[in-house]
Amino acid sequence: MEQNTYTKPKVRKSLYTLFFKRFFDMLLSGLALIILSPVFLIVSIVCRIKMGKGIIFKNYRPGKNNKIFKLYKYRSMLNTRDANGELLPDRERMTKFGNMLRKTSLDELPQLWNIFKGDMSIVGPRPKLVKDMVFYNEEQNTRSLVRPGLTGLAQVNGRNNITWEEVFEYDKYYVEHCSLWLDIKILFKTVLKVFKKVDIVEQDKTKQAYYYGDYLLESGVVTKEEYNTKQELAKDLIAKTQKIGKKKSKV
Repeated sequence: MEQNTYTKPKVRKSLYTLFFKRFFDMLLSGLALIILSPVFLIVSIVCRIKMGKGIIFKNYRPGKNNKIFKLYKYRSMLNTRDANGELLPDRERMTKFGNMLRKTSLDELPQLWNIFKGDMSIVGPRPKLVKDMVFYNEEQNTRSLVRPGLTGLAQVNGRNNITWEEVFEYDKYYVEHCSLWLDIKILFKTVLKVFKKVDIVEQDKTKQAYYYGDYLLESGVVTKEEYNTKQELAKDLIAKTQKIGKKKSKV
């Protein structure tokens, strides 16, 4: 009988991961928010002109220890809907301006506030969707042991053009080997890739063309019943987070 060789990963503990990483996140994101304020102003004005009201896209994502938080991005698609009130496909709602925001990664700028608040880190596994997270097994959920990042090891090794399995491997490696030097290397590679505009592939042409649950369903790993149950779980988790948020806003 084949034995299970899986061993639970552990976060690498050092003075950097326990203290300095969060200190640098706050310092650098705070400075970036101040220094890049003219860029924020220009992008916000142009986005308002091109996209209309609601220039910030808010989406719930799982963070450290799967605590759900509200992630901020500049909106890159129109809110155009069909006769039934349903949003049109992404391709039909994407604009040239929105495509430019994504290619230059300017749409990610508002996440500097997420970093300053402590929802995210500058470097870490990229935050996926709640409806992805509910399908993770114990090993895949290793990524939740650290704060999600604005950029990460998977992003500089293929971004959205690598398989889900490769993403999980990179995330696991990062959790187990996190260090100042590794973060510096990831940041350096990120800057190069943004300027060279490499590894940018249209969503429907990537190796991650599906949400993780969709990928598992089409691969036959989960049944339709299991898929629907997980989807309902994701909706419930988001609903609970929204409810808690409303209570806090009333206090």
